[in-house]
Parts: sequence; C-alpha cells; structure tokens
Amino acid sequence: MNWPESVRWQRLCQSIHASGDALAWYERLSSAHASPGRRYHNQRHIGECLAEFDAARSLAKQPEAVELALWFHDAIYDSTAADNEERSAELAKECLVSAGRADLAQTVAALVMATKLHNATVGSDAALVVDVDLSILGQDERRFADYEAGIRAEYAWVAEKVFKAKRAEILQGFLKRQRIYSTEHFWKKYEVQARRNLEKAIRGLK
Repeated sequence: MNWPESVRWQRLCQSIHASGDALAWYERLSSAHASPGRRYHNQRHIGECLAEFDAARSLAKQPEAVELALWFHDAIYDSTAADNEERSAELAKECLVSAGRADLAQTVAALVMATKLHNATVGSDAALVVDVDLSILGQDERRFADYEAGIRAEYAWVAEKVFKAKRAEILQGFLKRQRIYSTEHFWKKYEVQARRNLEKAIRGLK
C-alpha cells in the first residue's frame, strides 16, 4: 500500500471547507513520513490505516476528524523521543487553524493523542482511531513479521537485550487486554489473528 495520492487529501480538505494551500500540507506530510529511519511509521503505514478506515467509515461520528487524525497521528516520529504524539497533535492543530477550521483543531488533536496509550472510551471516535492504528497486529504472519522488523530497525540504537525485554512487555500488555479491539468490526476481523501473532512474537523475544 503506497502513500495516498494528493487527490484524497484535497477531497478531505474540500469536505471540511478548508482554506489555504492544501497541497502544501500534503507535501509536508508526505515528506515527514518518508524521512530516513522510518521503517514502520512511514507512508505505507498511513496508507494502510486509511484503507482500514475506509472499510469502517460508517462507524465514525465525525469521519472527517477521524481521517485527519489518521493522516497526522505519526507526522512527528522520533524513536528517541517521548512526545511524538503531542507534537503530531500540535501539527494537526496548526494545519487546521491555518485552514480556517480552528473549531476542529482540538477534536483532531485529541484523536491523535489517543494513539499514545492506545486506550480510549468504547464507542468513541478515539476508539476507532486506536483500532485502526492497531490493525497491524492482526495482519497475516508475513506482514506482522515485517512490522516487527520495522520496529526493531527504528530502535536500532537500543541494545538487543533491552529491546527484547521492553518489546515483550509492550506486546504482553496488548495480549493481557480482555479485548485488543473495542469495535465489533475490528474485533471480528483481527482479534484472533492478533493474539496468535502476539503470542508467537513474545515467545521469540523471550
């Protein structure tokens, strides 16, 4: 799945009656997601998220806000930093304010922030954003293995022993949840495979 074409972004901007240079923001986002070192949090990831959202769009209360959040949720990504989501949320707000849609800015920023802890109120648009972002966990074994390899590459600066321990802890956290996916759509589609993938990955890390 490649980075979405500019026509999609322009259509989204038109749907919210945004003003200003939509293509400039598209290029900014495109460049950010193509920056060196991004082995998973890249253009492919955003394309996959948007494709997942397209199949679940009817679940959104504010579909335009959800889509904007997906475009921006990894706009800032530095594996050595702890404030990527905060900075991505601020960038989304900057975009919307400059486009004359300051009224949407806080909503979209809150949706971006939901991806920090991957935990949101069931039935909310934030829960939908989280499920979309976590859809990677339920992909086939080959894609999941690519994802894990990408994450490892992004954290190449972390010693192997430390990485394995921390990564196993993170994946175990998802596995311990009563449900990984809060929406019925994603639960039915990915819950079983996600648990298989996580169990296998944790065994490999230990």
